Amino acid sequence: LYLPPRLARPAGCGFIGRHLATYLLDNELAQEVRIADKTPPQMAWLNAEQARLFDSDRVDFCSANLINAASCKAAFAPHPTTGRAWDIVINCAAETRANQDDAVYKEGILKLSLNCANEAAAQRVKRYVELSSGCVNSSEKTPLKEDCKLEPWTGVAKQKLKVEKELPNINDLSYTIVRLPVVYGIGDKRYLMPRIIIAAIYKHLGETMKLLWNDAMRLNTVHVLDVCAAIWQLAQSPKTAGQVYNIVDDSASTQGSISNLLVDIFDINVDYFGIVMSNLTKLYPTDTVGEINDKHMAPWAEICQGSGIDNTPLTPYLDEEQLHHKHLYLDNTKLKDFGYMLKHPKVTRELLMEMINDYVQQQLFPKSLTL
Repeated sequence: LYLPPRLARPAGCGFIGRHLATYLLDNELAQEVRIADKTPPQMAWLNAEQARLFDSDRVDFCSANLINAASCKAAFAPHPTTGRAWDIVINCAAETRANQDDAVYKEGILKLSLNCANEAAAQRVKRYVELSSGCVNSSEKTPLKEDCKLEPWTGVAKQKLKVEKELPNINDLSYTIVRLPVVYGIGDKRYLMPRIIIAAIYKHLGETMKLLWNDAMRLNTVHVLDVCAAIWQLAQSPKTAGQVYNIVDDSASTQGSISNLLVDIFDINVDYFGIVMSNLTKLYPTDTVGEINDKHMAPWAEICQGSGIDNTPLTPYLDEEQLHHKHLYLDNTKLKDFGYMLKHPKVTRELLMEMINDYVQQQLFPKSLTL
């Protein structure tokens, strides 16, 4: 008799966490799932399908601030009804907002993750999975393997790599680390969605969308369902304990390939400032990002107002980190050698339209921009 394992998932109301819980329950992969998050489901901008997840008898939601050790310990407590402990812990929690102070990242990533990892070790869970960042170095010509030289270029990645270095030092912790590129899919608000919104704004303005740098800038991607399925398979295997895996698709996505999909969707033109002109923005990065946001924020507010959308979590707002000329280019050979087969090997127009249409259905994205 096979009894599916029991899972605890810190920050389960977030973009990846909600999909992971849905994937596990829809595929009958887990007996019980605990979702621990400081954001209640009612405030997490879930769509109807994701909201129904919390009606399941197999889902236990726990309100927790995982930065606080006592709150973290409570999140790992046995199931309140069955009294059973958790077999697998998947840490989706992290401070992921760009351009925060180091102290914010240190607390919201390093401290939080080590709280979770130490508690997982104390509970002798069968596997602890840490979601890490793919922004470990910048390479244009060669995709980076898991053992590449580490020169992280975002505040999030710097603290995530510190977590990676600490996990082997925790006694009795069986762990696996996954490094992620740009994750997209239904419910994405922070990764590809701002680019989608900006392209839609240029449709509204009737202007050419002109971007910094060039079309060759690497911007590797992976669909959120592949993240979920790969995590599950990796968490089940004894071979993956103590290992790091890149979860990335076969698109070899670039700024140009993503922009071309948006050109097709919104029937706009795209151009680039080029390397020389874009390098000048490094002299005044704050002014540059301010001008860009000024260009986009007012029209977005106007479009939403005209469409009767009074409140939406979607925004074209960009942070300085998102304008850096850094290449996100990861090698997925190790993941494939393990045996994982991608469900969505390429980014497609249809997959991006799924994202847009889901937000249109929730009345969070103006339908007029899709016509």
